[in-house]
Amino acid sequence: MIYNYEVKILYKDNVNDPQGLTITESANRIGFDGIKSIRSGKIFIVEIESDSVKNAEKAVAEISDKLLSNPIIEKFSFEKL
Repeated sequence: MIYNYEVKILYKDNVNDPQGLTITESANRIGFDGIKSIRSGKIFIVEIESDSVKNAEKAVAEISDKLLSNPIIEKFSFEKL
Protein backbone atom coordinates (compact mmCIF):
# COMPACT_ATOMS: atom_id res chain seq x y z
CA MET A 1 0.00 0.00 0.00
CA ILE A 2 1.14 3.57 -0.67
CA TYR A 3 1.24 6.05 2.23
CA ASN A 4 1.91 9.79 2.12
CA TYR A 5 3.40 11.79 4.96
CA GLU A 6 4.17 15.43 5.53
CA VAL A 7 7.48 15.82 7.37
CA LYS A 8 8.20 19.14 9.11
CA ILE A 9 11.77 20.07 10.00
CA LEU A 10 12.34 22.97 12.42
CA TYR A 11 15.29 24.28 14.36
CA LYS A 12 15.25 23.15 17.98
CA ASP A 13 13.90 25.81 20.34
CA ASN A 14 17.34 26.65 21.74
CA VAL A 15 18.94 27.09 18.27
CA ASN A 16 19.18 30.52 16.67
CA ASP A 17 17.01 30.89 13.54
CA PRO A 18 18.48 33.84 11.58
CA GLN A 19 15.98 33.53 8.72
CA GLY A 20 13.07 33.53 11.16
CA LEU A 21 14.50 36.56 12.98
CA THR A 22 14.90 38.46 9.70
CA ILE A 23 11.33 37.66 8.66
CA THR A 24 10.00 38.69 12.09
CA GLU A 25 11.85 42.03 11.90
CA SER A 26 10.59 42.63 8.35
CA ALA A 27 7.01 41.81 9.32
CA ASN A 28 7.11 44.34 12.15
CA ARG A 29 8.80 46.95 9.97
CA ILE A 30 6.09 46.79 7.29
CA GLY A 31 3.26 47.06 9.78
CA PHE A 32 2.28 43.59 10.97
CA ASP A 33 1.74 44.52 14.61
CA GLY A 34 1.91 41.91 17.33
CA ILE A 35 4.24 39.48 15.55
CA LYS A 36 6.54 38.28 18.33
CA SER A 37 8.35 35.45 16.59
CA ILE A 38 8.47 33.59 13.31
CA ARG A 39 10.43 30.34 13.00
CA SER A 40 11.51 29.03 9.61
CA GLY A 41 11.61 25.40 8.56
CA LYS A 42 11.24 22.89 5.77
CA ILE A 43 8.43 20.61 4.68
CA PHE A 44 8.86 17.37 2.75
CA ILE A 45 6.15 15.15 1.30
CA VAL A 46 7.23 11.51 1.53
CA GLU A 47 5.43 8.84 -0.48
CA ILE A 48 6.28 5.36 0.74
CA GLU A 49 5.17 1.86 -0.14
CA SER A 50 4.81 -0.41 2.88
CA ASP A 51 2.84 -3.39 4.11
CA SER A 52 1.50 -1.46 7.15
CA VAL A 53 1.10 2.00 8.64
CA LYS A 54 3.38 0.99 11.51
CA ASN A 55 6.23 0.04 9.16
CA ALA A 56 5.65 3.13 7.00
CA GLU A 57 5.86 5.41 10.05
CA LYS A 58 8.99 3.64 11.26
CA ALA A 59 10.63 4.24 7.88
CA VAL A 60 9.51 7.89 7.75
CA ALA A 61 10.90 8.50 11.25
CA GLU A 62 14.20 6.89 10.29
CA ILE A 63 14.64 8.83 7.05
CA SER A 64 13.64 12.06 8.83
CA ASP A 65 16.25 11.46 11.52
CA LYS A 66 19.08 10.22 9.29
CA LEU A 67 18.62 12.17 6.06
CA LEU A 68 16.10 15.01 6.13
CA SER A 69 17.14 16.64 9.41
CA ASN A 70 20.29 17.39 11.36
CA PRO A 71 19.38 15.95 14.79
CA ILE A 72 21.97 18.14 16.53
CA ILE A 73 20.15 21.38 15.67
CA GLU A 74 16.80 20.35 14.18
CA LYS A 75 13.70 18.47 15.26
CA PHE A 76 11.14 16.76 13.05
CA SER A 77 7.52 15.77 13.16
CA PHE A 78 5.33 14.03 10.62
CA GLU A 79 1.72 13.28 9.94
CA LYS A 80 -0.08 10.97 7.55
CA LEU A 81 -1.83 12.73 4.70
